[in-house]
Amino acid sequence: MSAGSGGVVWPAPAKINLFLHVTARGADGYHSLQTVFQLLDWCDELQIEPTPEPDIVRSAGPSAIVAEQDLCVRAARLLQQETGCRLGARIALRKRIPTGGGLGGGSSDAATVLCVLDRLWRLDLGVERLAALGLQLGADVPVFVRGESAWGEGRGERLTPIELPERWFVIIHPGVSVSTAEVFQAPELTRNSPVITIRDLSPGAALGVGTRNDCEALVRARVPEVAAALDWLAAYAPSRMTGTGACVFAAFDSAAAAERVAARVPDRWTSRVAKGLQRSPLQRSLAAIG
Repeated sequence: MSAGSGGVVWPAPAKINLFLHVTARGADGYHSLQTVFQLLDWCDELQIEPTPEPDIVRSAGPSAIVAEQDLCVRAARLLQQETGCRLGARIALRKRIPTGGGLGGGSSDAATVLCVLDRLWRLDLGVERLAALGLQLGADVPVFVRGESAWGEGRGERLTPIELPERWFVIIHPGVSVSTAEVFQAPELTRNSPVITIRDLSPGAALGVGTRNDCEALVRARVPEVAAALDWLAAYAPSRMTGTGACVFAAFDSAAAAERVAARVPDRWTSRVAKGLQRSPLQRSLAAIG
């Protein structure tokens, strides 16, 4: 299959935040964060076909998200506006990553569209400019553009690649969604975590004592089902919420150990075993086409 074919399936991987510290809130309302992004082998799938007409069309996608609001469509239009490109695209999105779960699915979809259309439209903007464009769409987009598990600071866009131990994660979606905006606007959110440095983290310390998710206590109090999932999973391994929720996770040293726990997850929730990745499968797909 050629790169320009609509038959090529492009991956958009999920992420989890191994920890999430909120260190300050600026006068502009944005929060300063410190986190470690762990990429996963759990992916949405996109087919992207360049067209000679300038229209951006989402030919398939989740019915719950209006096409005009879909980050895929917004990413393609932003790329057009910033470059003056007169080409268009047809985008088909197959969602596998749950929305509103703190797994970055929409941001990853946007990053895949930016990176793939940069190739298909022959723009050759480079990673730095694509990451800057991605930041206009969401704070998590740059990590997916760069395509490596990373230490993140600022709004999450100041990224340093980080080597993480091989692990498998049981991820539980408790069947609810959590609004990121509401969490960060909540008056009870702790915003004064001490600043640490990447040197403070040994390879396994991102999930250790001294790290946490500062949003977790707030979401626990407001969303009982998230609290219940955290408590259930904690019976098998230390559990933590990713992002602003609603998904929770625990790490295991083997796929078999993770699968044993996932098989016991109560039926009222959905679960997934995902392997942590150092590099995004999108980068491998892009490298394969030169």
